[in-house]
Amino acid sequence: MNIKPNTPLPERLRPQSLDGYVGQTHLVATGSVLRNMIESGNVASFILWGPPGVGKTTLARIIANSLNRQFFSLSAINSGVKDVREVIDKAKSQRFFDTPSPILFIDEIHRFSKAQQDSLLGAVENGTVVLIGATTENPSFEVISPLLSRCQVYVLKSLEKKDLENLLQRAISHDSYLKSRTFDIQETEALFRFSGGDARKLLNIIDLLVGTYDDTETIVISNEIVAQRLQENIALYDKNGEQHYDIISAFIKSMRGSDPNAAVYYLARMLAGGEDPLFIARRMIILASEDIGIANPNALLMANTCFDAVHKIGMPEARIILSQTVVYLATSPKSNSTYLAVEAATALVAETGDLPVPLHLRNAPTKLMKELGYHKNYKYAHDFENNFVEMEYLPEKISGTRLYEPGNTQKEQGLRELLQKLWKKYGY
Repeated sequence: MNIKPNTPLPERLRPQSLDGYVGQTHLVATGSVLRNMIESGNVASFILWGPPGVGKTTLARIIANSLNRQFFSLSAINSGVKDVREVIDKAKSQRFFDTPSPILFIDEIHRFSKAQQDSLLGAVENGTVVLIGATTENPSFEVISPLLSRCQVYVLKSLEKKDLENLLQRAISHDSYLKSRTFDIQETEALFRFSGGDARKLLNIIDLLVGTYDDTETIVISNEIVAQRLQENIALYDKNGEQHYDIISAFIKSMRGSDPNAAVYYLARMLAGGEDPLFIARRMIILASEDIGIANPNALLMANTCFDAVHKIGMPEARIILSQTVVYLATSPKSNSTYLAVEAATALVAETGDLPVPLHLRNAPTKLMKELGYHKNYKYAHDFENNFVEMEYLPEKISGTRLYEPGNTQKEQGLRELLQKLWKKYGY
């Protein structure tokens, strides 16, 4: 009887070289940018940006192994400036003449505060370490400009179906335990759908499925069995994933529904579960525009200020800033009129295509354009009483189309009255 290993399948199958690496061919295939970098031996600092489970950590380790470089690893979740400085000091003390710079890998680098990122600058600039950062968030927003300017950014993609199929076959044919078992693969649609292009999640699902069978049984993989076994073992499958989406949904709906008590409760649930506070702040920026909008324009300013403050301060004090913003947004008047307006406009553009801009609204930087009537009869609003003059701004084919419908809040009822006075043709 084979004894199942204690080490999770994702760790057992973690490749040690690019030959065993699945996916990201645009970065690691023969002749590609990262493979050329490894083969040349000249590795510069870079950041890997992509969703969870696409091989960011694995790729960093492969690069260090391939180049025989010393490898330091930090997680931004539980590391601070002191940890960064300790690694840099160690790198300095262990580096001798002509010795290649060690690699410092920082997982979830977007969670580092500005001060923490600042502490990396000198060591990256003078080559004390080669920085490899991993992030699921856009580095343009989450990484400070001085550090970003010293790093290349490489984008990793969710695994495609062919990558997931490759990974499944590698698991059952290469893993010392799984290759001793018998598999009956009938369908893979549900298996791949639940994995969501995440290699680690796919391997965890396989691990879980195998654990639901006795040693002598054939392991059947079908859509029905996968869905059934995951439902029965959801806590084992994804301890945070299912609740992550349920709780963030409840959080948003509580603020949209103007219940500050429920909203703060779900905020606390997310923070206790280790949710990234910047993710929470980012979602509140969206809500401030989508669900509050013009009913209270200050909501967007408040949410954006919250994001900046959380980024600068970090946990645990960031929870206070988040709570203040949650209560403010939950108790604010609500309107989704601007969201509905852009949705209606988007649908109209899809239906009507690229309609010609009226001639009087076009710019006329050349003589020919002026002769063709560009800009002719344009009326400059500030030359008229109350800085308004009635004029056609929409393309002729959709003239008079009303896309913005004011909501029923006090603020927008005032806007409706204004629009009624200005624009008879829209029928406000």
